[in-house]
Amino acid sequence: MRFSVLASGSTGNAIYIENDEHKFLVDAGFSGKKLESLFAGVGRSLADLDGIFVTHEHSDHIKGLGVVARKYGMPIYANEKTWKAMDGLIGKVPIEQCFQFDMETVKSFGGLDIESFGVSHDAADPMFYTFHEAGRKLAIITDTGYVSDRMKGIIGGADAFVFESNHDVGMLQMGPYPWSVKRRILSDVGHVSNEDAAVAMSEVVHEKETSIYLSHLSKDNNMKDLARMSVTQTLETCGIITGEYLHLYDTDADKPTKLVTV
Repeated sequence: MRFSVLASGSTGNAIYIENDEHKFLVDAGFSGKKLESLFAGVGRSLADLDGIFVTHEHSDHIKGLGVVARKYGMPIYANEKTWKAMDGLIGKVPIEQCFQFDMETVKSFGGLDIESFGVSHDAADPMFYTFHEAGRKLAIITDTGYVSDRMKGIIGGADAFVFESNHDVGMLQMGPYPWSVKRRILSDVGHVSNEDAAVAMSEVVHEKETSIYLSHLSKDNNMKDLARMSVTQTLETCGIITGEYLHLYDTDADKPTKLVTV
């Protein structure tokens, strides 16, 4: 199993996952043209996708969904409430390309098992995914106001994580956003901060080689160096030294990470 965070941030999100038999995308939060460019950056093509898994209906996750689905005729997977929430947002998608993926269920594609789980975010029915193949596990969790014990149980022990590290609380509080937006981000249905993300990481990482990709950073309320420093320091207070068996990686808002094997 291989993956790349094609791009991640407050302006758009897309994650590519493949094995020897299948190629999938989680979210399509960019224009079709930008997605094609991101795929080219890892030597892949949108035309080869076997499907797109949707996490929720916010525009930074579905901006190019309808365009790409229609152009390439690929399946889209989302839960019932998300499908309803996307009505009118992604244009007309042929019914034969629309598939329901219920929350807290598993879909299997050959030897690749994909498990869905709910998160706490201000969307209709937001859910994320873990990918399992041959005893290896990739967990994707962003866009959640907190990480519950249930979520931790599902993502725990992954070999690689794409983990939200959205904002620095101080930057957010002192920044230009209206208080109503700040309150929403800080709420249980908003986004996790660097420190809260790191505490959750400390509770789901096992003592084995593990990679964590810090994702969905706010362009106004975070910086890559700050996120990495905050997460590293918080992990250390929890007894985990980065660089031993746990390795942190940055993601970018407009270019892909290297395609790596889980």
